[in-house]
Amino acid sequence: MQWEGISEFVYVAENESFTLASKKMGISTAQVSRQVSALEKRLNIKLFYRTTRKVSLTEEGRIFYQHCRGVLDGLNAAELAVTNLQSKPQGRVKLTAPVTYGEQQILPLVNDFAVQYSELEVTANLSNQQVDLVEEGYDLAIRLGKLADSTLMAKKLGTRTNYVCAAPSYLEKQGIPHSLSELNKHNCLQGSLDYWHFVDNGKERNIRIRGRLRYNSGYSLTDAALKGLGIVQLPDYYVQQYIESGELITILDNYREPDEGIWAVYPQNRHLSPKIRLLVDYLVKHLA
Repeated sequence: MQWEGISEFVYVAENESFTLASKKMGISTAQVSRQVSALEKRLNIKLFYRTTRKVSLTEEGRIFYQHCRGVLDGLNAAELAVTNLQSKPQGRVKLTAPVTYGEQQILPLVNDFAVQYSELEVTANLSNQQVDLVEEGYDLAIRLGKLADSTLMAKKLGTRTNYVCAAPSYLEKQGIPHSLSELNKHNCLQGSLDYWHFVDNGKERNIRIRGRLRYNSGYSLTDAALKGLGIVQLPDYYVQQYIESGELITILDNYREPDEGIWAVYPQNRHLSPKIRLLVDYLVKHLA
């Protein structure tokens, strides 16, 4: 009896809506309302301010929510602790990742993971725009570089290196720049931004660059660099193989910024299910 209405109360508090709470719980709005009202009657306190447009917690409701949220998290953790021992990845996973990195690195590994677990269903949305994981119902997101402050939890999967490089044919004709100031004398192949990132004497610097080609495609910029059209700054997954083969030569290495993080992020207050936990561990192992 003492547990009745607790889950409904927490869902309403987190969604600020009886209707949204009922949809997420898969029960009727009337049932959610009855359970919350019964809980308020049992406690003899008012948990919510209710208007036609908004539902918000009272002061007593906020205090009660903090305790209830912790209790439910503890119950979820206890359930996962025993089920994880015998569970295998199954059911639906919805994830998002940047387009190129997702195509080249993430989804091939997800495919390998899916081969091992036939009961897993995966929906992936590759986009360079950051989506709201909670609002759009994502279980997992892969993000590159510095993470913005947020309520999301994050686990580092690996790192990436940004190289400045050019073809030997271009450097033979135009010369090799040895300082950042010399870049203004060169044809710099631009992406979506008109500046490049560097570190100079321990300080981050954004150097504005110019060039006669501007593409929002890393593949096309790589191709232009290989054909001797100019200098480019790109992540390793575009140019690493060409640097190793000698088709591209790195320059300004003393000014290279530190490697950027590759992250798996997921909503806070959600304990990782076996399928998400094992998938993240699989990505860590193979991207390291």
